[in-house]
Amino acid sequence: MRLEEKVAVITGAASGFGEGIAKRFAEEGAAVVVADLNATRGEAVAQNLSQLGGRAAFQRADVTSRDDVETMIQTALDRFGRLDILVNNAGFSHRNQPLMEVTEADFDRTYAVNVKAIYLATLAAVPAFRLGGGGVIINTTSTAGLRPRPGLTWYNGSKGAANILTKSMAVELAPEKIRVNAICPVIGETGLLETFMGLPDTPENRAKFTATIPLGRMSRPLDIANAALYLASDEAEFLTGVLLEVDGGRCV
Repeated sequence: MRLEEKVAVITGAASGFGEGIAKRFAEEGAAVVVADLNATRGEAVAQNLSQLGGRAAFQRADVTSRDDVETMIQTALDRFGRLDILVNNAGFSHRNQPLMEVTEADFDRTYAVNVKAIYLATLAAVPAFRLGGGGVIINTTSTAGLRPRPGLTWYNGSKGAANILTKSMAVELAPEKIRVNAICPVIGETGLLETFMGLPDTPENRAKFTATIPLGRMSRPLDIANAALYLASDEAEFLTGVLLEVDGGRCV
């Protein structure tokens, strides 16, 4: 059990990468707070983890709301007595389209979920980490912040910001034994797939994107979950400020 007795909060955990991370962490012994806006799906994920023998609790949270984020962290402390791991996984994107056509509302939402949420979660989680003598923050960013594609310009910028935040946070928080790393997935099989493609999800359209990935497929939740498990575990105790590309070679 690589995360035995650890307590993790995972945002966007009702589906996609977040659900995969929650399941993998629970399998490895962590107690998990499943945080998401979707109460129906989030409660189902938490119940499933519990039925499989894990320790889990659902907390509805809008990651752009300071009150919600503080409640999310407090849920970990109240239910499980501590906080060891925070995974800032919730994400949002405008549709793949020309940069001049993205609405101001979509721009604001993209930066609120992908950037401001990291700020709010850090403010809430660091005091809890201090109580335990350290902790781990993992930000789910994107290869879009490393090798941006046309059509996702404003999203690319938000993930570039998240990547730089990861490195800066890592340096500043290192003296307190708080490690901060990021996972940078390539386009994946999640609910945002058509948003990223800007096209219907058909085999032909998928092929256009997988053709740019040397290993020949999109990322899957288990790929991201396994990377998160390693970064959260004691095996990675000397890693901080890392932007881990989980991309099948896309960024080479």
